[in-house]
Amino acid sequence: MAAPLSDTPLSPFQTIAVIGLGTMGTGIAEVLAKAGREVVGIDISEAQAARSLAALEASTARAVQRGRLTEQERTAALARVRVSTDLATAADADLVIEVAPESYEIKQQIFRELDGLVRPETILATGTNALSVTRLAAESARPERVLGLHFFNPAPAMKLVEVVSSVLTAPTAVTAVTNLALDLGKEPVAVGDRPGFVADGLLFGYLNQAAAMYEARYASREDIDAAMRLGCGLPMGPLALLDLIGVDTARTVLEAMYAESHDRLHAPAPILKQLSEAGLTGRKSGRGFYTYEAPGSATVVPDALTPLSGGAGAEGRTVASVGVAGSGTMASGIAEVFAKAGYDVVLAARSEEKAQTAKARIGKSLARSVDKGRLTAEAAALILERITPAGSYEAFADVDLALEAVAEDLEVKQQLFATLDKVCKPGAVLATTTSSLPVVACARATSRPQDVIGMHFFNPAPAMKLVEVVRTVLTADDVHATVREVCGRIKKHAVDCGDRAGFIVNALLFPYLNNAIKMVQEHYATLDDIDAAMKLGGGYPMGPFELLDVVGLDVSLAIEKVLHREFRDPGLAPAPLLEHLVAAGCLGRKTGRGFREYARR
Repeated sequence: MAAPLSDTPLSPFQTIAVIGLGTMGTGIAEVLAKAGREVVGIDISEAQAARSLAALEASTARAVQRGRLTEQERTAALARVRVSTDLATAADADLVIEVAPESYEIKQQIFRELDGLVRPETILATGTNALSVTRLAAESARPERVLGLHFFNPAPAMKLVEVVSSVLTAPTAVTAVTNLALDLGKEPVAVGDRPGFVADGLLFGYLNQAAAMYEARYASREDIDAAMRLGCGLPMGPLALLDLIGVDTARTVLEAMYAESHDRLHAPAPILKQLSEAGLTGRKSGRGFYTYEAPGSATVVPDALTPLSGGAGAEGRTVASVGVAGSGTMASGIAEVFAKAGYDVVLAARSEEKAQTAKARIGKSLARSVDKGRLTAEAAALILERITPAGSYEAFADVDLALEAVAEDLEVKQQLFATLDKVCKPGAVLATTTSSLPVVACARATSRPQDVIGMHFFNPAPAMKLVEVVRTVLTADDVHATVREVCGRIKKHAVDCGDRAGFIVNALLFPYLNNAIKMVQEHYATLDDIDAAMKLGGGYPMGPFELLDVVGLDVSLAIEKVLHREFRDPGLAPAPLLEHLVAAGCLGRKTGRGFREYARR
């Protein structure tokens, strides 16, 4: 019979048992030992227990070399860790954290055995990120003392810890474990019991879509990964991250998520099953989406799918002068990029005044670069001289590349392309910077659809390295080759993709943002907890709600609608909360209120 929680002061967790000494268990043991806790590491394999101790010794030695620990602190931490293959050594623990393989059978067997071993007041925590904490707790004789404690890999470095309550968990147990997490220097987020919790619940849907995108041969693995790193500032691309996590682990998590949500976005992409069953589970096996130097290695080596350096194919057209249509921030930024690369640029707008205003904006941007020491005043003046403002698109008569950055409205763009068709010389490449509209619809507004291509720059264009190069079914090979070559000359990283809604980045980013909104709408987690979880647990530069408010909720809703219309997937339907905020005029930072409120400038 468990002691009543209300009357029993919870232990300060001086002795903690960690069951399962793989990478995660070893990392958790290190965190606990460094924080002064006595640690009992338990694994059924004697060899694995020995490897875990060796890994702890190597990791703490590196910490000493980097000045993060003293030799004395290292010696004391290692002295606090003992390993065993006998579960009975957990008998005196105040807290048990199991990080055994993601299997109900294995975890339930451990919990049943622990019931007969540990003291009544001991708290049992599961490190699962895919299985139901409630189901595991229900198998225990002390369900009120069972909860989830989800660390992130590598545990010593990652700040986030998700503290997961089931409907059976006592609040005092949650408080005690939350206080422990704070004492370990972690940032705990309290969440309810559903597969993936917050961070993995959002992350794995995104990873799954990236795998499906690759499987459909929409873009290469290298381009998908580069697009998300350079377009969103993520520390790793999704396919490289799947290899790090383990393709088999990702499949298990997604299966659990799909069983609960029945959302097609969580149904594991078939390629995850194929790779898992072939034993191609990622870095740990030496091969997954990429091929590695050896099992366990992080070094990618070329294989049959690695693109040839330099590439082969059609020869491009000569581009010496560029026309940029538009007068907004994106048009100004793109004109600045081309002028910096030495191109003569015609910046045309609907009036001379608008074109002059756009050029003045570029002048201010260059002046900031001068102030920061990135450019000399002379270089800035030369760049600005290369830009000729014009109040009519007739000024594009001699340009080799005409690129539009006008309003994201198909009718407006089609009218502009019909004009470019009349004024641009034969052989000129015509490009659109659309982020969500069909490029082929712009191409069909001309008599030369073979000359039309998408060049999706990211904002702010001078700083962001990525350009999505979007071919339609009508785009000529030499036009594609020309744009790839131009991207190299303006020092941008080009990724190739086909002409479908969202291209690479938005097609992967916006469903993730939409799912974050659904979490808030369903009262599963708060804005602050979700933003913290994705920054601390996923390495994202901004949380989803910070990003939504920066992008603009109206812009986000428009992109969600385009994706939903194109792919007809119910899971892509915009969250009603997003639609309500837009209808109320709460559009983000630009209106002073979106998901959060902002001080008016």
